[in-house]
Amino acid sequence: MKSCKEKANEWGITVRAVNELCKKGKIPGAVKIGKSWQIPNDAGKPADGRIVSGRYAKKSEAEGTKPLPVGISDYVRAQSEYYYVDKTMLVKEFLDRKAYVSLFTRPRRFGKTLNMDMLRVYFEISDEDTEKYFSDKAIWKCGDKYTEHQGKYPVIFLTFKDVKFDSWEATFRKIAELVQEEFGRHSELADSDKLEKYEKDYFEKILGGAVSEVELSASLQKLSKMLCMHYEKAPIIIIDEYDTPIQEGYSKEFYDEIIGFMRNFFSGAFKDNKYLSYGFLTGILRIAQESIFSGLNNLTVNSVMDEEYDAFYGFTQAEVDQMLAYYGVTDKAEELKDWYDGYFFGKEEIYNPWSVINYISRGCLPQAYWVNTGKNEILDDVLKTATDDVTEKLYALLQGDRVVARIDQNVVYRSLTEDPANIYSLLLVAGYLKTTKKQLQGDGSWLCEVSIPNREIASVYKREIISHLMQVGAMGQATANKIAESLYALDYQKLQVGIGEYMKKSISFYDSGAEGFYHGLVLGLVALMDDRYKIRSNRESGDGRYDISLIPRDPKYPGIIMELKSEKDLDEKELETLSNEALKQIDDKGYDTEMREEGIEVILKLGIAFSGKKVKIQTA
Repeated sequence: MKSCKEKANEWGITVRAVNELCKKGKIPGAVKIGKSWQIPNDAGKPADGRIVSGRYAKKSEAEGTKPLPVGISDYVRAQSEYYYVDKTMLVKEFLDRKAYVSLFTRPRRFGKTLNMDMLRVYFEISDEDTEKYFSDKAIWKCGDKYTEHQGKYPVIFLTFKDVKFDSWEATFRKIAELVQEEFGRHSELADSDKLEKYEKDYFEKILGGAVSEVELSASLQKLSKMLCMHYEKAPIIIIDEYDTPIQEGYSKEFYDEIIGFMRNFFSGAFKDNKYLSYGFLTGILRIAQESIFSGLNNLTVNSVMDEEYDAFYGFTQAEVDQMLAYYGVTDKAEELKDWYDGYFFGKEEIYNPWSVINYISRGCLPQAYWVNTGKNEILDDVLKTATDDVTEKLYALLQGDRVVARIDQNVVYRSLTEDPANIYSLLLVAGYLKTTKKQLQGDGSWLCEVSIPNREIASVYKREIISHLMQVGAMGQATANKIAESLYALDYQKLQVGIGEYMKKSISFYDSGAEGFYHGLVLGLVALMDDRYKIRSNRESGDGRYDISLIPRDPKYPGIIMELKSEKDLDEKELETLSNEALKQIDDKGYDTEMREEGIEVILKLGIAFSGKKVKIQTA
């Protein structure tokens, strides 16, 4: 006989899991002797339906367990070969509202492409009987009012999610290829007796690939007309991730070219196009005031702030509960919620779908899956303009605080750097923030209380937001690690050297030398320690407001208070005097009062003085 520990090592699972299997009678011959279970030496590992080592423990074939659709955006394949979270009621909500042109803005990897492909398959005329892909779905239970639309429309479908290039020339070629492929998908038009010769000539020219910008910009309007003539039914046009090439144009400096093209491209498709039944677009941002949708007064925008369609992008609590039960990992519900829940779209609580399916499919290993899917490069430009107030609020968010921010859904790319407060609007629509309270203002903007949604995004903040603000790339990871290590070890000489190295490697970045800048600098460095400390900034304590305090999460670590001062053109002796003044101020103002009231007995005090690139630290 063997113990639970021995069998746990043999089977590669936890001792607790072996105990549970014994209790449930899943290990033949296991007996309880005293308080411990004893298991036969030759007992095999039972199949308990849980996920082990990143793979699904196989259930019986009768149970029909399906894999999760990691990276699958093809609706037909997703619903037939994988575990599919049924979002087909999106069709019903759309048909009830009958918006002429709908724009859905959601963060990346929240199911936009899969939903758009589902709409394509549902509405599109096809030689194949596509009813079979919906007959067991929720939409099919809604009656003839909705099912009579299935398979009745020609559809134009383009996804720009992979149009990410460094130049306008390469971007144009890729868009031309996508349009060429879509024309090719409608090859029936080449022999249609309902089209004029000049229309067929244009069709062949697009297929040939040798088209100018002017010719390509009219392609959606011309294709919709040809499809309408051929089928005697105006088509539906679906554009997925429409703003991806626009974002690339902004960050790669061909913005004017992409905007000029998209203006004509979308205008022909959606503005006064009598050959259009309905239009759908998805993206991350609503590009307003850029003249892309100029005069398009039939556009209905649905964002993360709106209650319409709020449950169709991302997973709801009920959908997650059902998924956990299906894979036999309901015991992971709390961990899953902590890491990937927390978004609010309209009034619906939403989980990040990309992260949920990766978490379950990889053995319920909690980590930041979403951060590995790419990022909004425009964050670089916006974060470079962040004021002291914005910077401090971003650090406050990292510590779990809520901050009040104005959210403008009509944020314009070119205006992002004009007003640093626009960063909150960008972070919200891009999935980095959630709204906890909101109030609509008279100008159409929202006054919101925002916070970080979950643990995954907190780690994303560390990796993306903090690294941008602190220019980790400029100082090098080795220097960043040295600073973090010196703080962990409470080695102040090493800390002083590390900060000095950081500043010397970032000369152009440190021309201002204002005290607010140094405050942000130190906040960024200590933010790397938020797993060990709760970090507070500019809080009242004693007879004043300290600069920075690090309150230990575990009482075995000391509390740390930092007071910062800066003056220009100081020599070494003057810099040392200034650091002593900072240290003395901590005692004079009683900045340790807050920590002492929280029961922290060991408190280290740091007076830090800056002058240009030089730094001096005094401790007590």
